[in-house]
Parts: sequence; C-alpha cells; structure tokens
Amino acid sequence: MHLKHTLAAFVLVPYLAASAVAGPMEDAADAYARGDYTKALRLIRPLANDGEAEAQFNLGLMYVTGRGVPQDYAAAVIWFRKAAEQGYAFAQSNLGVLYRDGRGVAQDLNQARHWFQLAADQGQPDGQYDLGVMYAVGEGVPQDFVQAVKWYSLAAERGQTDAQNSLGMRYKRGEGVAQDYVQAHKWFALSAANATQLPDRARAIANRDAIAKLMTPAQIAEAERLARAWSPVAP
Repeated sequence: MHLKHTLAAFVLVPYLAASAVAGPMEDAADAYARGDYTKALRLIRPLANDGEAEAQFNLGLMYVTGRGVPQDYAAAVIWFRKAAEQGYAFAQSNLGVLYRDGRGVAQDLNQARHWFQLAADQGQPDGQYDLGVMYAVGEGVPQDFVQAVKWYSLAAERGQTDAQNSLGMRYKRGEGVAQDYVQAHKWFALSAANATQLPDRARAIANRDAIAKLMTPAQIAEAERLARAWSPVAP
C-alpha cells in the first residue's frame, strides 16, 4: 500500500513480513492475511517485546495501518525505531518516512535522510527511492540530480516502480544524466507494466505515451526491446 507524499512514497507491504522458518511469526502472518488481526497482534507483541526486529517492524506496521490496534503513528515510530536500530532495512525506510512527514514525531529531514541512507545502503529499494526523491527536490539535502539518478537507478533496477517512473523523467529531461528518450520510454514502460496502484500505472502510461510522440519508430522499437529484456536485480 502506498501513502503518497508529494513525489515520495511510504511503501508498506500489504502483508506481514515473515521468515521462511515455521513459527509464531509465520502464524501471525497467516492470521494477518486472513484478516484476523487480533490473533496476529497476540502472536506478534510478545516477540516484539523480546526484541525480535521482524516482529517489531510488523507491530509498527499494524500501528500505521490501524489493523488490530488503533492507528497510532507515535507507537509506530517507537517500534520501527527498535527494529531500525537493529539494522532492519524496511523499518529504517519507514522510520525515515515518518520523520519526513512529521507523523508521530516532529518533522526532521536530517533524521529522514539518515534512515533512508541506512536502508538504501543495505539495498532496500524503497529507501533508495525516497533518498533519490530528497536529492531530486532538494529536501533536506542540496538539490543534486546526479545523486537522484544514482539512487533512482539502484531502486529501479530492483523493480521499484516509482523509481522507474522517476528515472524515466530524468532521462526525458536530461537531469543528472544525458537526455535519452529510448531509456526514458523503457523506464516509463516498465513502471506502467509493474505498478500495482492504478494512479501510478496511469501516470507511467501517460509519460510513456508522451515521450513516444517525440521518438522515431526505430527508437520506440529499441525501447520496447530493452524493456522486454530487462529483469530485476535481487536486493
């Protein structure tokens, strides 16, 4: 699920994260998927209290979504921070968003950048995308399109569809990278094909169709070939 903030996204998985080994966390994930949030909470909270980062992240997620508990961003900050301080990348990324948006904590763009950077350095694509946005708009850091392209590219190669669309725009405008309509069309097309939210897909389709009007048939064919050949890089 995406909670939009200007150009950036607070990306929350619609299911609880769980490791491959059977146990209470996996039972909690199953309960959550069935909509039994009360059972999920009963299983997760003891694990979170015992210091398990995965459970702490998931408990924070429940406080953000208001599933199984009243929505409470301040509580989400507490649990995301506990997991983030243990190096849990998803929690680092989400904690960065809460700092950026001032939800449950005073807005602090320096803290937002700090947590996005930690998540991005671990290869977490949402953190990479959000860090790229900060550089693209000059939010909390000096505007730097070269850095924006760097982080958008890393996230886009891992399949982050907002990053793919944003990277396409940088190629279209020649911001931080040489202008390249073929690459722009490729990334817009990939974003359109993979976006799960209808507004995101519609935006990417509109961008793809707009850039196509500036291209030759041969350029469009090459862009489509590149898009077909693309496969995501594992985080």
